[in-house]
Amino acid sequence: MRLFAAVLPPDDAVAELARAVDEVHDDRLTWTGRAGWHFTLAFLGEVRDEVLPELHTRLERAAHRTAPFTLRLRGSGHFGERALWAGAAGELTALRMLAERADAAARRAGVPMDQHRRYTPHLTLARSHRADTPLKPYLDALAEFEGTPWQVDTLSLVRSNLPVSGVPGEQPRYETVRAWPLGG
Repeated sequence: MRLFAAVLPPDDAVAELARAVDEVHDDRLTWTGRAGWHFTLAFLGEVRDEVLPELHTRLERAAHRTAPFTLRLRGSGHFGERALWAGAAGELTALRMLAERADAAARRAGVPMDQHRRYTPHLTLARSHRADTPLKPYLDALAEFEGTPWQVDTLSLVRSNLPVSGVPGEQPRYETVRAWPLGG
């Protein structure tokens, strides 16, 4: 099962961002499905079924040790010339701590994790599959976006179902497998 730990923004926050993205949406980029917008905390990859009980226990502990915190969608950024994303503002230290705890929970449960990198809070909006598609116009248009704050109160474990049909533009499907309330 292909999994990741995530913070899922509420519907109102997604709707606000969607209105801003609608202003710049075009066919030059491959846009991610709004139903799947999320902040990945830790990408776990393929996780064996026998690891799941320990993973659930450790993620529950990570959630319990983290107090709810405030976040909002804000601005834009990019990874190279390939990925356009929306950023976050608010209690980013708490978000980074939750990401660290989710990563540690997975490692301790026996999930082989990639080498740790500094966490960059982002919600992927689009990808470019052509090097000649500049992201700057999108970055500039979304730079001033400022969403309404919301309370992050849940750590979610999400299954990623990759496209299998081969139909161009098919999106991955995400389903929440488990979720734990934050409770520090």
